[in-house]
Amino acid sequence: MPALAVRHLVKTYPNGVQALRGVDLEVPEGDFFALLGPNGAGKTTLIGIVTSLVTKTAGEVLVFGRSIDRELEQAKAAIGVVPQEININYWESVMNIVTTQAGFYGMTPRAARTRAEECLKQLQLWDRRHDTGRNLSGGMKRRLMIARALMHRPPLLILDEPTAGVDIEIRRSMWEFLREINAAGTTIILTTHYLEEAEMLCRRVAIIDHGTIIERDEMANVLRKLQAETFVLNLREAVAAAPVLAGYGVRRVNDHEIEVEVTRDRDLNGVFAALSAAGLRVLSMRNKANRLEELFMRLTAREPQDP
Repeated sequence: MPALAVRHLVKTYPNGVQALRGVDLEVPEGDFFALLGPNGAGKTTLIGIVTSLVTKTAGEVLVFGRSIDRELEQAKAAIGVVPQEININYWESVMNIVTTQAGFYGMTPRAARTRAEECLKQLQLWDRRHDTGRNLSGGMKRRLMIARALMHRPPLLILDEPTAGVDIEIRRSMWEFLREINAAGTTIILTTHYLEEAEMLCRRVAIIDHGTIIERDEMANVLRKLQAETFVLNLREAVAAAPVLAGYGVRRVNDHEIEVEVTRDRDLNGVFAALSAAGLRVLSMRNKANRLEELFMRLTAREPQDP
């Protein structure tokens, strides 16, 4: 049984705007799934319908086999949601924020306190349990929202831009936590504009644009559809012009950097061999852009921007 099954989902607003156009989507139980798309593509509308915050026009949504039309309470109980906007009560303490959430799901005060300690310790917030929400940093507020969403032990966690505005150190600690709870069995659906997150964390991906799913596959298979990747190579020796490498597109960036486009039928070994033969040594190498970002730009017909 999939954790989430969306069938022929349509959402048309009263002004005639069609936000979703017959979306079909299935998220396997235990998966770490990325839902990606540009602003206005339909991601937020889709999540809103799944979580019963938005009324669909047509179609069906099943959460672990429970229909949101016929078994809404059971379906909602299986979902934990971390919205994009910070929506905690800034005047309540951290402990009260999470225990109040537990009460909505029928947990006793004692069980709520026990669960709160567990969640807050997992997210490095236990020492701040008596602080009010307004005294937390942006990263702490994001982690508090995750702790709140997990209080009733939902088997499905939906994260809408969970690391927006969070510094890289906190972001990486959140990645590790999410990997841990996913490994323990929690199904996770992630939307993010930090596309490196999707590539690093997720096993499957769906890309939505203009209310339609335009790509859906395992992450590895999707990435293999890239026809070429561009690498930035830092050279020890200065170059006045781009070196000529047979079979590769090369562009000089500055005295010590070049960009090399490597197509699927070639590999980097040929680049290194040709540069070595020309007396040029490579000090370091990086992707010019995230691979998933390159693919996303191509699928949605948008030109990638230089970093």
